Amino acid sequence: MSLLKSIATVSGFTMLSRIIGFIRDVLIAQYLGATMLSDAFFVALRFPNLFRSLFAEGTLNVSFVPIFSHLLKEKGKDKARLFAKEAFSLLFYILLTFMILMELLMPYAMIVLAPGFEQIPGKIELTTQLSRITFPFLLFVSLVSLLSGVLNSVGKFAAAAFTPCLLNLMMIVFLIFFSPFMPNPAYALAWGVFFAGIIELSFLIWNMHRNGLSFGLWGPIKVVRCFSKDIKTLFKRMLPGVFGSGVYQINLFLDTFFVSFLIQGAVSWLNYAYHLFQLPIGIIGVAIGTALLPILSRYIHEGKIQKARHEMNRGLEVSLSMSLSSMIGLFILSVPIVSVLFERGAFTYEETLPTANALRAFSLGLPAYMLTKALAPFFYAKGDTVTPVKIATLGVVVNAILCLILMQFWGHIGIALATSITVWVNAGQYVYLLKKRGDFSLDLLFKFRAVRIIFSAIMMGILLVSEKYILDHYYQNWLQEKHFMPFLFLSILIGSSILLYFGILIATKGIRWKDLKSFLFHKKTNKKALTNI
Repeated sequence: MSLLKSIATVSGFTMLSRIIGFIRDVLIAQYLGATMLSDAFFVALRFPNLFRSLFAEGTLNVSFVPIFSHLLKEKGKDKARLFAKEAFSLLFYILLTFMILMELLMPYAMIVLAPGFEQIPGKIELTTQLSRITFPFLLFVSLVSLLSGVLNSVGKFAAAAFTPCLLNLMMIVFLIFFSPFMPNPAYALAWGVFFAGIIELSFLIWNMHRNGLSFGLWGPIKVVRCFSKDIKTLFKRMLPGVFGSGVYQINLFLDTFFVSFLIQGAVSWLNYAYHLFQLPIGIIGVAIGTALLPILSRYIHEGKIQKARHEMNRGLEVSLSMSLSSMIGLFILSVPIVSVLFERGAFTYEETLPTANALRAFSLGLPAYMLTKALAPFFYAKGDTVTPVKIATLGVVVNAILCLILMQFWGHIGIALATSITVWVNAGQYVYLLKKRGDFSLDLLFKFRAVRIIFSAIMMGILLVSEKYILDHYYQNWLQEKHFMPFLFLSILIGSSILLYFGILIATKGIRWKDLKSFLFHKKTNKKALTNI
């Protein structure tokens, strides 16, 4: 499979997963609202995810795939499959032991993770019960990650890319069809997560069998006796990644810890807002990082540092153009967006404003998130994995201090604002260190386009404020209308602002479609770009 087709496959299923996940969030808001049930479920869902990146995505894949690919190329399919079988078996027994231990200690774990829940009768107990149901998902998703690495290594990307869709689909199915048979909808969601793990794993095992890559499970004694050199190498390579992921998980833990002391519903308000905030990052930011890393790696390896800087500038352009407009749109339209998407069923008008305020606070950090996606790959391309970990570590300290201070004044909004400020601090560190090493310089083309991007974004913001004022003034209750009218008005607001923004950008040569397409699809950059401004 070609690189372009592989990227298209993964991106397509990622987009599908985001869409289904968005539908899932809308339904969760309808069934659970922002109540004790939703707070408890979101913490229960977050708990296995605290350990997910340690055992699954990122840490495991970046360590396992190179070794498996090397064995596949140098020693053949049988040797590679033997290594995969040993790694799969070892991971299974380690996680099974860890899972049983955490199930036994779950009441104490919840007190550590969300101690503020003890202030509301029954809340910590409900969270504990839901967490016991969702936690086995960690075992399943970690094994899924390893099998995904095997399939990706042989050029089979579709099945692995589709598995996140299964989680969202199962949560939707259980919420709609099994809620009447459960104590409450939160239990239905928790069981949806549990069975999603089983289905994801079964789906990939079936795909392994289809592609002639299936293998069984070793017994625990054989795993210990046959601790191969390749497995030792795997664990050695995983350690830095575990530490780096651990820093990120500490951030998640601290956010959950602090927000648990706030009023009921705060966890849910932040969760709904954060998912909306993550939409542009997941779709655009990930694509920027994915596209930049191999390009920068190639140029740096060939000693073409100037070309690498040129590509980083183009990545910064895309980041700025997409994030600035998204930030302004989310900030101005936060109330209509939250109202139209979530305000139904258990999610009432009273939940809209606090969720929208959290979205506004998160949106302020959107440009920094996007810019970081264009800056961080330069370090990884040079083989420097330590510096990003140091930056993340400082970010944890800054975030903890800011959360502790700002939540005293603005509650859950303070926690969202702390996250945004921390991301700007991280982006500043990336710029400072790159400049210190002589790897960062904004070229003439970036400066030319940045001015036009900012101007276009300001004009888009003026249009949005004007349109929203007209609606609010002459049609005051448009958000309370039934049926499709609020959705239609919101679509007009968003659609007209997008057309104006990109219209001005193209007219002023702030961005050109062929340059954007060239960047995203790894084609050769137009060498005459500088002369055409």
